[in-house]
Amino acid sequence: MELTSTLRMAMRALGRNKMRTALTMLGVVIGVAAVICTVAIGEGATQKIETAIENMGANMVWIEAGGRNVSGVRTGNGATKSLTLEDVKAIDEQVPMVSHVTPNVDGRAQVVFGNQNWYTQMRGISPDYLFVKKLAVERGTFFGQEEIDRSDNVCVLGLTVSNILFLNDDPIGQTIRVSNQPCKVIGILEPKGQSAVGQDQDDMILMPYTTVQKKIKGISWLDDIWASASTPDAIPAAEKQIGELLRERHHIAPGQDDDFNIRHPVEIANTMADSARMMELLLASIASIALVVGGIGIMNIMLVSVTERTREIGVRMAVGASEQDVRMQFLSEAVVMSMLGGAFGLVFGLLGSVLISRILEWPTAIPVSAIFIAFGFSACVGVFFGYYPARKAASLDPIEALRYE
Repeated sequence: MELTSTLRMAMRALGRNKMRTALTMLGVVIGVAAVICTVAIGEGATQKIETAIENMGANMVWIEAGGRNVSGVRTGNGATKSLTLEDVKAIDEQVPMVSHVTPNVDGRAQVVFGNQNWYTQMRGISPDYLFVKKLAVERGTFFGQEEIDRSDNVCVLGLTVSNILFLNDDPIGQTIRVSNQPCKVIGILEPKGQSAVGQDQDDMILMPYTTVQKKIKGISWLDDIWASASTPDAIPAAEKQIGELLRERHHIAPGQDDDFNIRHPVEIANTMADSARMMELLLASIASIALVVGGIGIMNIMLVSVTERTREIGVRMAVGASEQDVRMQFLSEAVVMSMLGGAFGLVFGLLGSVLISRILEWPTAIPVSAIFIAFGFSACVGVFFGYYPARKAASLDPIEALRYE
């Protein structure tokens, strides 16, 4: 039999019991829609984390002041005072894998303008911080080496701080108070949004590191050094070279612990991205169970259909239809049902993804591969669960089938 004739007969047979066909397809519809929605949610979460990784600075290496061992008592990270500006210069000059490096002196500070105030993250850095953290100035300018050399009281605000202190006013040129120091606002950073761990990256104020060191914190050492490797692949080599250089500069003997910590913050975000992908796969696997349940429903209905149409099968065989013709007829009905259910499931899955994105304000993304996989899986369900009823129909004895009441 030609394929078109087989499909036409299948559609005609399914059309005789429209309600039963629709209810049988419902399991496949729900299964495919659930798979599409879960994949869309998981893919959206993965893309959100990947964007946060990019915003964080994919090549960033973080050198943090380490802990100390005082009379057997170990202090926490950040307790040493060994990181200095000379270390920054040495890394810049002697580590070829590093493209940008900036000192960092940070802390929390109360910032005040008029009758508005806000407790925010204060960072004393150099202009290279923009390259390391992939930041840009939206309005105004950024401070340069001259302002650093003079320890000028200038600052650049994150969008969150700017909105809270100035509301709808223009902050450029205004003077705010940072801790006990007046500070002129010279720029506003482009918004970055939340980080991979949910931190507001716009809730900060940037100042020359010399200003924070001398006038606010009163220290001569650095809290951290932020560096950017030339490429993501160069990060391991850069970390190794930085570690060896700092151990030599800090006169750390072999076998002694480092007085600094080298971290790669993107590793944390990458771990979160891997977790999101694993969760997406888990949810999609759970949702695919509905497809299997829908396939079982198709098999049950097809078995009922074989019983109801026993005389029809006997007549077809009596007039010359082969076992293969009968098998293809019932198998095509199962496949058509599952594929129609898959098509409707795709539509409902796409609509459900849009609704989830709008109602829950959660980003969703549907890869084309997921659409083809879900649709192909629904077709395979039809073949797998339709084969046994089709085989049973083809194996009927024509004489016994004609006698069936």
